[in-house]
Amino acid sequence: MRAVFVIFLICILAVVGKLFHVQIIKHEWLKARAEENWDREIPFGAVRGEIHDRNGNLIVGNRLAPTLYYMPSQNKEPEKVAAALSPILGVEQEKLLEKMSKKGYMVKLAPEGKNISKEQADEITKLQIEGLYTGVDFMRNYPQGELLSRLIGFTGYDNQGLAGIEYAYDEILKGTGDKIRLYTDAKTIPLPHVDDGFQSGENGSTVELTIDIEMQKIMERELSQAMEKYDATQALGIIMNPKTGEILSLASMPTFHPADYQSIDSKVYNRNLPVWMTFEPGSTFKIVTLAAGLEEKVIDLHNDYFNDPGYAMVANARLRCWKREGHGHQSFLEVVENSCNPGFIEIGQRLGAERLDDYIRKFGFGESTGSGIAGEAKGILFSKEAFGPVEQATTSFGQGISVTPIQQVQAVAAAINGGYLFRPYIVKEIKNDKGETIQSFEPEMRRRVVSEETSSQVREALESVVANGSGRNAFNDGLRVGGKTGTAQKVVDGTYKDGDYIVSFIGFAPADDPELLVYVAVDSPKNSIQFGGVIAAPIVGRIIEEIAPLAGITKREGQIEKEYRWGDPITHRVPDLTGMTKGMVARQLHTYRIEWHGEGDVIKYQMPAPDTVISVDDVIHVYTEEGENQ
Repeated sequence: MRAVFVIFLICILAVVGKLFHVQIIKHEWLKARAEENWDREIPFGAVRGEIHDRNGNLIVGNRLAPTLYYMPSQNKEPEKVAAALSPILGVEQEKLLEKMSKKGYMVKLAPEGKNISKEQADEITKLQIEGLYTGVDFMRNYPQGELLSRLIGFTGYDNQGLAGIEYAYDEILKGTGDKIRLYTDAKTIPLPHVDDGFQSGENGSTVELTIDIEMQKIMERELSQAMEKYDATQALGIIMNPKTGEILSLASMPTFHPADYQSIDSKVYNRNLPVWMTFEPGSTFKIVTLAAGLEEKVIDLHNDYFNDPGYAMVANARLRCWKREGHGHQSFLEVVENSCNPGFIEIGQRLGAERLDDYIRKFGFGESTGSGIAGEAKGILFSKEAFGPVEQATTSFGQGISVTPIQQVQAVAAAINGGYLFRPYIVKEIKNDKGETIQSFEPEMRRRVVSEETSSQVREALESVVANGSGRNAFNDGLRVGGKTGTAQKVVDGTYKDGDYIVSFIGFAPADDPELLVYVAVDSPKNSIQFGGVIAAPIVGRIIEEIAPLAGITKREGQIEKEYRWGDPITHRVPDLTGMTKGMVARQLHTYRIEWHGEGDVIKYQMPAPDTVISVDDVIHVYTEEGENQ
């Protein structure tokens, strides 16, 4: 009996100890495990991070778009539920009933009841339907409309990034949604002794781009007008700060609305032209050959001369200049101004195949720029084994190789900014939902390719191209624009397509201290002479004129004056008439048309401002006030 009593006592103590362990020590853990078996979660859509421009302007945001969930076990009359919801959702009753009749503890009424409006959700809530729950969901909102669509991309059915920035930074942008936890038994009947719970998620992070919205609007407007005017196949544009590699604008045309991407050809939204498109660069590539020749001192812009008969013979191949009769005797500065192909062949031959190829690769061609933009291509260069005399000659003036627009912009930026090759980048900062910076991106200098002396000479030559050469249509008085035209014949199935060109222009300002670099290319333009100087140069000129104030660029001193040519309008600089009287102006014997405004004799101010360039037919408006000694 004593032994039985001891054993019984030990068993009692063991049971008490186990109860203590379960009820006190392991209580919370066991309760949580039980709740996992009881709970039914109604998800709230994750708040996806926003996308802003460099100044904090909203590009992509979110708007409330609820989603309906139905628990069949909590409502035995799905026919009545379907009948009540059908007119509100604007869908057939049979489709809703089919969804509600599915087996499962909870049915998501999608797509019929997904991303409904707030008004629809409010109307459904008033019906107080048992077993029907409204989950909070969100969908992307685009306050800028189609702007930047081929860069930012779009999200899919479940708000996941499918293209562009949305895809490339999906892990950063996406959040984890909140959840309502309903506790039910195995038959999904609510448990009266357990309160419903709420599980908090995390919002996605905000991506702040280097893009300037106002510059982007100007770029897209100009490209859209060019598409219409020239009936072009497509067009693209890039604006970059050449001192940092920051991309201020990146545009592709035609465009689309990200909320309606299903209605357009996938080739449009899958191809971000400035980084995806590869083509022969044409004469814009001559800037690289020029920089290499100046750096290696194989040419002198002012004291070295070349005779162009209209062609160059290389290994029994006749390579022609765009000007059939040739440019004749010219300095190498004039070679650049005239975009003379034989002249650039001469520079390439003086450099030699090895040095020319080395500089091309140093300037970043043949490899990705590392911009972080989805879909970037590498381009195609000749291999060292295939780089024979003819290939060397054609490469020197931008033919026979394939490059991307962003590679060209990166290379030209290095040629004009003092010789520093910066990696282009599109994301400035990543911030959490409290506005705190998680990660910031700074300019990254990859290497130096030419000296400041060479870069200065390149800037001088390219400013002269705009003042006196093939880029004259990009001239802006006082802004000191430099640049280079490009006209590349398109290659189809390995052969050049007759009459089909990509025309381009790359320009920068101001030439003495470049702050802006603008590249525009128009694919297959019609209704005009297909030259970069005729089509693309004036577009870049207008863009630079409009965005210069946004970048804080004012008129400069020391510009190269535009050379008058037959057919150009005759222009003059406006004299300073402020402070003069009518009599004093009359004695000046000006030939300008002057219109007087006001009752006084003394000129208070004038329009246009002094030193502005006007044509002989323009009018100077002067505004007067009463003088002290009248």
